[in-house]
Amino acid sequence: MASKSSNFLERYGYDLLLGSIAAFYVFMAPYTKVEESFNVQAMHDILYHRHHLDNYDHLEFPGVVPRTFLGALLVSSLAAPSVLAMDLLHVSKIYSLFAVRLALGGIILSTLRFFRLQVRHKFGLQVEAFFVILTAVQFHLLFYCTRPLPNVLALGVVNLAYGYWLKEKCYAAINCLIFATVIFRCDILLLLCPLGLELLLTRRISLWKALKCCSLCAILCIGLTVLVDSIMWKRLLWPEFEVFWFNSVLNRSSEWGTHPFHWYFTSALPRLLLAAYPLFLLGVLLDRRILLFILPVFSFVLLYSKLPHKELRFILSSVPIFNLSAAIAATRVYNNRKKTYWKFLYPIMLGLLLISLGCTVITFMASNENYPSGHALKHLHETGQFANRTNELWVHIDTFSAMNGISRFCENKFPWRYSKEEGIPPEELCQRNFTYLINEHPAINGFKCLLAENGFSRVRLRTGFPPILLVKEPKVYIHGNVRNKDVMRRNWPGCS
Repeated sequence: MASKSSNFLERYGYDLLLGSIAAFYVFMAPYTKVEESFNVQAMHDILYHRHHLDNYDHLEFPGVVPRTFLGALLVSSLAAPSVLAMDLLHVSKIYSLFAVRLALGGIILSTLRFFRLQVRHKFGLQVEAFFVILTAVQFHLLFYCTRPLPNVLALGVVNLAYGYWLKEKCYAAINCLIFATVIFRCDILLLLCPLGLELLLTRRISLWKALKCCSLCAILCIGLTVLVDSIMWKRLLWPEFEVFWFNSVLNRSSEWGTHPFHWYFTSALPRLLLAAYPLFLLGVLLDRRILLFILPVFSFVLLYSKLPHKELRFILSSVPIFNLSAAIAATRVYNNRKKTYWKFLYPIMLGLLLISLGCTVITFMASNENYPSGHALKHLHETGQFANRTNELWVHIDTFSAMNGISRFCENKFPWRYSKEEGIPPEELCQRNFTYLINEHPAINGFKCLLAENGFSRVRLRTGFPPILLVKEPKVYIHGNVRNKDVMRRNWPGCS
């Protein structure tokens, strides 16, 4: 029995560690933001509305650009049995959100396992161990791996590509990147091109065979996404082509903010990698084998830097390779820790790992407070329902609140009803028959502020312990209709 347990831990111990951390993030911060909105609403609608497309959220709120349903269909199909069981037991829908996020995390971590096993075969057990340690003490990869972003869905396929690349199955690696580019994120093209060029220059693939193989894969992927998404969107559509046109050709993405060229290297990567940032640079110097893996990924980040609109999640796919290089450096430092010069690097490395862990804890605490409207709706459900359940309770959710924690998974059944109607001026809300408002404004005519929900504002340094404080301030307010006597009779915390 002990032998079986030992064998199980030997085979799946690293997966349990990473999976436990990712699951912890899910249960502690279950709500989603606007960037995840399309996929999370799509998963909800697939699970609860099924073939009734007219009830789907994306037809009423299509977003700036369309996205594919293929990722949502895959995740929903895996989560469907548990969601069905919870529905039969009349469990709140919020637990279905846990189910789909855990299913997504399982997919991404399974592909990361595939990549990790190839790391073990090519670089050894110690490099694999440090790869897991570095991934565990980083915040963003494990926090994002359960979040239904197109970037995360693409990350799963890119992990497979990295694994095949290490196995020297180069055509399979390229086909994976084509799949990710055509279906999930057109910007993976910026990784596909440098990698393809390197494989051609090193004669690991032939141009003619690559053209035949990749053209067939691209045609099949385009056909798949056009077939499925044209049905779901009710028009002829290739989603990622429209995204490419919007972001790259029209350069409309810059309307959502811009950063300087160096931002990925001076802000995003240091936060993504933490201790692995200096270690990955050291790894390139210590092991020439890793240089051929680093160059295409580094080129991906460099090419992406030319686009003015930048977000940390856009380069999430670069993390596994950079962590591999960092793990190689960490292994070399550890193995030589008793030798001259190296013995000075070893405590520095340990210090960097501890700093990474501290930064991860602080970042998680801040992120946990970053979904105020989700917490506000939960408090409203707990406090705002009346003993008389025959009357509907209408809740209006403004745009800010819908973007900061509320999805259809957060909604309850009768008597609760929800409206996300946009464009209603605050002064006209009193003319509507809303029982409650979840709103970013602290005062609205015809309504009384019942509760203020705090959210993360900033980090403040101070002398004393703890040296770092998270400053919170009111972000979202729950308002009750003053004409509703049942609302006014209840004891509310107030907003002062």
